[in-house]
Amino acid sequence: MSDQPKSSIAPPEKRAAAMEMVLRRNSALPDGFVQEFTEHADDAWVTANGARMVARAWSEPAFRERMLADGTGAAREMGFDFPEHHRHLVVLENKPDIHNVIVCTLCSCTAYTIIGAAPDWYKDLDYRARVVRESRTVLREMGLDLPASTEIRVWDTTADTRYMVLPEQPPATEGWPAEKLAEIVTQDSMIGASRLEEVKG
Repeated sequence: MSDQPKSSIAPPEKRAAAMEMVLRRNSALPDGFVQEFTEHADDAWVTANGARMVARAWSEPAFRERMLADGTGAAREMGFDFPEHHRHLVVLENKPDIHNVIVCTLCSCTAYTIIGAAPDWYKDLDYRARVVRESRTVLREMGLDLPASTEIRVWDTTADTRYMVLPEQPPATEGWPAEKLAEIVTQDSMIGASRLEEVKG
């Protein structure tokens, strides 16, 4: 963890506002760009995209295999897009004895076009520093208490690779239609900060 007090670091909103102001002063930001970009992101880059992928993977074994082999291709098959620098989407499959969790230790990158914008806790310096070294403790503090027998694998985002977790399907939901399955998939479960075991049939 950084020795720098948290109070001396401006929150993301203020840093973004300062960057916008500098770009406007240098005429590097077209009029209306921020509003148009924000509206596009709110409409197109949502957690429901990833939830639909997960639901389809639970429902269609062939799609599940394609998704695990080539996450980018599977996402595009469903009509989802990526920024140019998001060259690879790697899908990590949770199993009873293996739990995957993702982080971006450098900043707060995620596959945001697929799982939505990063939640505030994911951007937090404390999470980013500690989950790599103390994953079991950090997840327990977040409400996910995994058995000691469960292997935890932490995946750090790179410049061109993004990750998403394929959660285990709750047994009680076997046979549900994909539309209903998608409704139970959360962003936290696709980051690896939670599991879906408590879902009832």
